[in-house]
Parts: sequence; C-alpha cells; structure tokens
Amino acid sequence: FAAILGLGHALVRGQRGWRALRQPLPALTLSTTALFGYHALYFVALKRAPALEANLLNYLWPLLIVLFAGLLPGIRVRAGQWIGTGLGLVAAVVLVTRGGGVELRTEYLPGYIAALSAAIVWAAYSVLNRRHADTPSAAIAVACALVAVLGAATHACFETYIEPDARQWLVLAGMGLGPTGAAFLLWDHGTKRGDLALLGSLSYLAPLLSTLLLVGAGQAAPHLSQAVAVALLLIGAWLSLRKPR
Repeated sequence: FAAILGLGHALVRGQRGWRALRQPLPALTLSTTALFGYHALYFVALKRAPALEANLLNYLWPLLIVLFAGLLPGIRVRAGQWIGTGLGLVAAVVLVTRGGGVELRTEYLPGYIAALSAAIVWAAYSVLNRRHADTPSAAIAVACALVAVLGAATHACFETYIEPDARQWLVLAGMGLGPTGAAFLLWDHGTKRGDLALLGSLSYLAPLLSTLLLVGAGQAAPHLSQAVAVALLLIGAWLSLRKPR
C-alpha cells in the first residue's frame, strides 16, 4: 500500500514525479535492506519473546541514534540531548512495564537478540541515511515496493497464508498509508536534513503517543505510570531542545 501510494503520486506528477524516484544504487540498497531487515527482525522478536521485553529492547533505537550520530564528523551531541534521551528511555521503561519489573529469561534469548538487532538496524539506517541527503525523499516508494516483494517471498517460504477479512484489509491499507507509508517519507526527510541527536531524543514520544491512542480508543486503562512517563518525556524534550547560550 505504501508503494502504491508513492508510485501513484509519482504518476500524477508526471516526468517530475518519476525523476524524483531516481536514486543511486547505494541509497536504494540502504533503505531497502533497512526497512526489510528491521521489520523482519521485529516480527521474529515478537514471535520468539514476550512483547513487553521485546518492545523494551527495540526501544533502544532512539538512544542508539544519538550514540551513532555522535560518531559522525561534524555532528556534536549536546549534554542536554544525552540527558534528554536517557530520560526518554526511562520513560519508555516506565510506560511499557507500568512501573513493574522486567524478567529476562534465557529461553527467549533468540527473540531478545532479534529485538536488539532490529534496534541497531534502524538506528544505523537513520544515521547512515544522512550520506544520501541529495536523494529525494519521494524515492522511498521504490524501497517500499522492493520490501513488499521481499516480504511476500519470505512469507511464501516460511509462513502459512491466511486470508485477511474486509476489516483487516482496511486496517492494512491504513497502516500502509500512515505508519508505514507517510511516516517513512517524513522520517527519510528528517534523517537527511534534521538534527539527528534531537530526532533520537524526541523519538521516545512514539511509545507515549501509541499508549495515549490506546487509552483514547478505550483499549487500555489510564495508569499513574503514564503520567510519570509524560513528565519524564517533557523534561527530556525540554533538555534536548534547549540550546546553550
């Protein structure tokens, strides 16, 4: 669905739209490998480990973005951004565990490794994508199409097909238009032209927003841990945005 949206947009724009899809092979290889690898690893993690622990390990990717960004020449990560990212990680732990504990068990080790690997892949992609800042963000549609082909091939080799019903097709279309469509386009633009360290810090808003959406939809109950997480995230965001005099 994301690929159809992107390619359809190029078709409407005519020659200008098709030119925007052109990109160097290294840029296409990076985005295709990262998008496919991250989601494949994340799905494996959710199948091989409890969702709570898998998500916590996966939520290390914003912290890793800040860490990797600090290794790039010409990028300086401020102390406030380090602290803000750390508070974001603490907020994510509080939010996901609802203030409880986490127990890592050896029988789920393959799932833990997959979740951590997914975090590393996404963080590395987000930082390395800066090297292809001249490539239009619209070109991500080509990567989405290739990832769809790779996903279908992997599914055919390792999984059993289950026909989605009409409601599930609508949900899949919505996901393709938004969380795995427009979001990829915006993220591509942000990683190529934005402050990478700040992006990493503010990315911890993702688990908070998803939780608030669940509460608003009546799929989760309000909890004190959510208020604590909001406070930590607001402080972390302020520290990340605050610039020295």
